[in-house]
Amino acid sequence: MCRMTIRSKKHAKLLRTAQLLMEYDAAVRRECGVGHMAGVDEVGRGSMAGPLVAAAVILPPCRLIVGLDDSKRLSTSAREQVVQQITQHALCWSVAWVSAATIDQIGITAANMLAMRNAVQNLAIRPQLVLSDGYAIKGYGGTNRAIVRGDRTSQCIAAASCLAKVLRDHWLAYLGEELYPGYGWERNAGYATAEHRQAIRSLGPTAEHRRLFLRKECDNLYGAADTAATTRCGSAVPDQVQLPLVL
Repeated sequence: MCRMTIRSKKHAKLLRTAQLLMEYDAAVRRECGVGHMAGVDEVGRGSMAGPLVAAAVILPPCRLIVGLDDSKRLSTSAREQVVQQITQHALCWSVAWVSAATIDQIGITAANMLAMRNAVQNLAIRPQLVLSDGYAIKGYGGTNRAIVRGDRTSQCIAAASCLAKVLRDHWLAYLGEELYPGYGWERNAGYATAEHRQAIRSLGPTAEHRRLFLRKECDNLYGAADTAATTRCGSAVPDQVQLPLVL
């Protein structure tokens, strides 16, 4: 099969996926009689280190974003490219951060809800309807619909998924390369890879590590290594800060 045919088939698949996502949102708008509809999603829920990040996006109706899909289905380069389109064409977007320290204080579920609420509330345009991935946003006062597997069903949720993923990955890469070298965060984004676990054993935890998660993952490590954490610099991500990352 020639390269041109392979590229044509790949483009056709990307185009079809983008059309299905856009058509789903268009159908919801018609059903609910709304114009401004936001999608919200989070990333970093299962990470051992770093913030939990949520993004909210309002896209114009019938704006096709070729290449858009659930962020977990896309390569790093594909996510970067699609986020360029999202930030270029979105009517507005917002990102909210919840630090590791806050996650330890209030728990991951409450942190998840806090991040998504703040991402939606920080939008420059108040949405008439918010679509969220998987479950409703507890404590949100507006109209909200939870969509099962929303990040591969709804255009605006998929956009939020990609935006949150790219920004969080950029930030973890910065932390790993500049502030906390040796943990491989530029590769593992704070998740519990073998490399990351071994680094915790060797270097001890940092202020960016979630203590609750360390207890679950490394019961024999937490007590012995906790002293090391107090000698390292504090968390670099204040709660709810819009970080000046270049997209």
